[in-house]
Amino acid sequence: MKKNINNQESLHSNTSIIRLLYRLYKHISPRRRRQLFLLLILMVVSSFAEVVSIGAVLPFLGVLTSPESVYESVYAQGFISLFGISTPDQLIMPLTVIFATAAVVAGMIRLLLLWVNTRLSFSTGADISFNIYQRSLCQPYITHIERNSSEIINTISTKSNIVIYDIILPIFTLVSSMIMLSVILVAMLIINPVAMLIATSSFGLIYIVIVQLTSSRLKSNSKITALKSTKIIKTLQESLGAIREVLIDGNQSYYCQKYKDSDYMMRKAQAHNAFIGLSPRYVMEALGMVVFAILAYTLIQQENGSNNAIPVLGALALGAQRMLPMLQQSYQSWSSINGGQASLNDVLTLLDQQVPDINSNQEIIFENNISLNDVSYRYNSQSPWILFKNNLTIVKGSKIGIIGTTGSGKSTFVDIIMGLIDPKEGNISIDGIPVTALNKRSWQNHIAHVPQEIFLSDQTIEENIAFGVDKELIDLERVKNAAFQAQISNFIEGLPRKYHTKVGERGARLSGGQIQRIGIARAIYKQASIIVFDEATSALDVHTEKSVMDTIESISDNLTIFIIAHRTDILKNCTHIIKLEDANIKQFQNIQEVKLWKK
Repeated sequence: MKKNINNQESLHSNTSIIRLLYRLYKHISPRRRRQLFLLLILMVVSSFAEVVSIGAVLPFLGVLTSPESVYESVYAQGFISLFGISTPDQLIMPLTVIFATAAVVAGMIRLLLLWVNTRLSFSTGADISFNIYQRSLCQPYITHIERNSSEIINTISTKSNIVIYDIILPIFTLVSSMIMLSVILVAMLIINPVAMLIATSSFGLIYIVIVQLTSSRLKSNSKITALKSTKIIKTLQESLGAIREVLIDGNQSYYCQKYKDSDYMMRKAQAHNAFIGLSPRYVMEALGMVVFAILAYTLIQQENGSNNAIPVLGALALGAQRMLPMLQQSYQSWSSINGGQASLNDVLTLLDQQVPDINSNQEIIFENNISLNDVSYRYNSQSPWILFKNNLTIVKGSKIGIIGTTGSGKSTFVDIIMGLIDPKEGNISIDGIPVTALNKRSWQNHIAHVPQEIFLSDQTIEENIAFGVDKELIDLERVKNAAFQAQISNFIEGLPRKYHTKVGERGARLSGGQIQRIGIARAIYKQASIIVFDEATSALDVHTEKSVMDTIESISDNLTIFIIAHRTDILKNCTHIIKLEDANIKQFQNIQEVKLWKK
């Protein structure tokens, strides 16, 4: 009964692997599929080259031990006539050349196969890694905030490599080995079927037993590797991202222990799988010598044993020398595929993500107003409404102040305006045209966003202001003008390298106020018709904050500004004030009206 259960589990796991591999194949581009077909042809050619090199052993060893018998063989007469050979001794030279040539050609084809195999594996892996990155980067904003970034980073940086080394490359190796094994086996059966059947059945039986014993352990270690590698990335992100707090609180030992525990368990699982994959080789080498010795003894005992046995044993020895490594490669490839199954599943989960059409050319023009039409939003069916049945019209050129208590929905409101999240009910329209997936990209081209936490890449000030623009395409005069309006040009001009100064990782070489002003300059550089400030001036002193806002407001009367702020002084020049409370939007003409309003 237990055996039947194990067989069913084995069948289920094999089916699962096949299903995963089929899903992976669907993500391979047509160009790579054509290259895979050519690789398959090369594998077949290489297999036949191996057979020729092994087959050449028989006449070569035969002519060395008994040239007369080869000379008299009916199979050699065509060859003898072709080369005009008149004595048995004259066979030695051409057969030596043929044997050496066959061996060299077979080796060169194997080398070519290895190069193509490896190159195609890593090229396919690069395609997969890029595909994951592209699909993940293009997901809606709500998807990004719902999942942990460490999972994405680990899948792209680590698990995609596992798929290359433990799935794609082993699959190519497995297919190549199986083709070669099949062809060589047929050739060896022709030479001596009884001896070959005994040898292959012995070797095959041992590998089958090993497969049955190790399958579950490989899958268990695969899950440990996938889980712990994600925890390692998560620990690194948390500890390095909060390095100031870690140093102040003295939490280094806590994070070091978390890292050590996950890393040790991951590497222990990897070591077990590596041992399982490599260990049968040593058993098979020892057993192969025993089987070869038994076959040699048996053949020698037959009539005219020495003369007949040496060519056959030579061919069998060369065949075994080719077959045993291929058997080991096949088993090791199988164990690698099973060991990488969990990581493959995680990779496929991200590869299966649907990619929104972010390059749609449906244009949306903003000339008059933005309207919220019965807009409602909540994160899921169990959570309360953050916004409920709200209607609002915002005229182009308005300066909208947004206030409300923490958690009242201020950021959610501007996220809906910016098209980062879609209303659960109702819609947002621009000049009467609803914002949809087809025109959202065009709408977002009108918007610049200045968050409270400005992200700066470890590049120059120039590149951070013109964020996401190729260095060769940056308009330096436009950068300088944006910096001037953001009131940071004097600081930049005083630096030795000016706009080519590196800011350090996340702006480590700048103060908080300087970082925020670069963020504001970035928004100005975009020359958008809408700027959203999400508490973006909180790190500025009152005088600089007022000066920056006055400058921005003076850029254009048509510039629409949304300002989320806790300090109400910054909102005194706003044309409208929006207060979010109890999932509703309340409108006021100015900040004084808000102060006088009573619920």
